[in-house]
Amino acid sequence: MDLVVVAQLGVIGIAFFMLLNSAAIMVWVERKVCALIQQRNGPNRVGPVGLLQPLADIIKLIMKEELRPKAADAILFTLAPIVSATAAFAAFSTVPFGAETTLFGLLERPIRLGVSDLNVGVLVVFGIASMGVYGIVLAGWSSNSKYSLLGALRSSAQMISYELSYGTALAGVIAIAATLSMRGIVDYQAGYWFGFIPKWFIFLQPVGFVIFMIAGIAETNRAPFDFPEAEQELVAGYFTEYSSMRFAIFYMAEYINMATVSAVATTLFLGGWHGPFIPPEYGWIWFLLKVSFLLFSYVWIRWTLPRYRYDQLMQFGWKWLLPASVINLLVTAAGVLYFHG
Repeated sequence: MDLVVVAQLGVIGIAFFMLLNSAAIMVWVERKVCALIQQRNGPNRVGPVGLLQPLADIIKLIMKEELRPKAADAILFTLAPIVSATAAFAAFSTVPFGAETTLFGLLERPIRLGVSDLNVGVLVVFGIASMGVYGIVLAGWSSNSKYSLLGALRSSAQMISYELSYGTALAGVIAIAATLSMRGIVDYQAGYWFGFIPKWFIFLQPVGFVIFMIAGIAETNRAPFDFPEAEQELVAGYFTEYSSMRFAIFYMAEYINMATVSAVATTLFLGGWHGPFIPPEYGWIWFLLKVSFLLFSYVWIRWTLPRYRYDQLMQFGWKWLLPASVINLLVTAAGVLYFHG
């Protein structure tokens, strides 16, 4: 087999491995950050500074009994977490996390640091990310539980409401870059204004970035928008009846979705792998740093802001976020026509 093909397959395997382990790492980070905010120690018994706590949690979940309600639909009940996890992994497939490289001259031709490079990558990410709600709806309906069904209905309404703002925020970036390719958008952000200001879209689209991140938090069902799994109201929402590894798969899908939203935001608004002080072949370091900062922001927001009421969530999405995203898109389109038309 061609060495270049082997290297490309290795990059795809590394991307899958990183996503798989990001869930375990984020569980530890979230518990540690939560503990620091609440002036506690957090996990500190299993491994140095509690680093092996996620592994202990996985072992515990594997050893738990797989329970399923007697009246549940057995096939859909099992299929639901698989759909959520598959959508979470697939949504990352078009995100580039580094410049093309020959691995310091070891390869005859360069390979891409990413799973795929599609000329409609933004649409693919948006479309696949929207499929994740099917796993949630299937979980709520197949459980034959009123708590699970209420959580699933909440999730579908929430995702429909915020996907409009999510997509409109992306449209502003597409209008400026004039491409749907994720790698093309990153390349557009290379270089500096006035020799020191990075040409990142966050400086051209600050409102779009804020809207994208707020909608991304709602899309991933994270606090303060975690209504589909609101423990205080719906026991555990759509996965109330799940246990053992089925529950763990849902949990993993949530953290992978967080990593995907952060990676997409980094690609579209923060210049991807571009950054100062580091050569392009090491640009993936900048990419990881930016994604890590956004993931930390997820955790920070969760343990800082209280949950809204459900009616406040819907009002905020339809009456404030959507109009703001539409106005931002109109202003962006007018600017593009004025400067480039």
